[in-house]
Amino acid sequence: MKKQLRLATIVLSLFLVSFTSYYYSIDDVVTAMRSGNANQLSRYFDTRVDISMPGKSDNYSKSQAEMILKDFFTSNKVKNFQIKHRGENKDGSLFCVGTLQTSNGNYRTKFFMKQKGEQQVVQEMGFELVE
Repeated sequence: MKKQLRLATIVLSLFLVSFTSYYYSIDDVVTAMRSGNANQLSRYFDTRVDISMPGKSDNYSKSQAEMILKDFFTSNKVKNFQIKHRGENKDGSLFCVGTLQTSNGNYRTKFFMKQKGEQQVVQEMGFELVE
């Protein structure tokens, strides 16, 4: 009986740790998005990132992606980011869809994260102007 209780406690603990880190990584990206800080946001990028936005869509290195977002945030001062939906795909990748409110309008924003080593990294980010 004690062994079963111990096993159940371990399984529950592992579940809670993975559940907490799952939302924690998305929340880090959301916090960086709300601040409009490309440098802070780039900390969560993979070595290469797909970025799509009005006028630009390509696969960029981490440093190129940071510069692209820095230009974007300079031209579009961030007011807020509201999460509309977030979750996990069957392959374990994480996603978040929301509205980025800026000085030049609202953007439907999405990002996808995938487990790489010990951490979740952003592999794709997209901004679409809402009219």
